[in-house]
Amino acid sequence: MTDMTSNMATEAPARKRNGEKTEFMVYFAIIFVATLPLACLTWALAAIKSRSFTDKGPMARAWTQARIITPMIFNA
Repeated sequence: MTDMTSNMATEAPARKRNGEKTEFMVYFAIIFVATLPLACLTWALAAIKSRSFTDKGPMARAWTQARIITPMIFNA
C-alpha cells in the first residue's frame, strides 16, 4: 500500500492556528480592558499606601493579569 500521509496538505492547520491566534488576541483585549479599572484602583491604593509611584503602573498590572487569565480560558 502507498503511504498517503506524506502527501497531506499543510494549509488546513495553518488556518486553524491563525484563527486561534486571532481568537486569543480578541479574548486578551477584552480581558485587558476589563482588568484595567481594577488595576488602576489597586495601583492608586498601593501608591497612596507606600507614598511611591515606583511600582508597576496600571497598564503593566492589567497586562499581567490578562496574560495570566487568557491562557486559562484556552486550556480549559
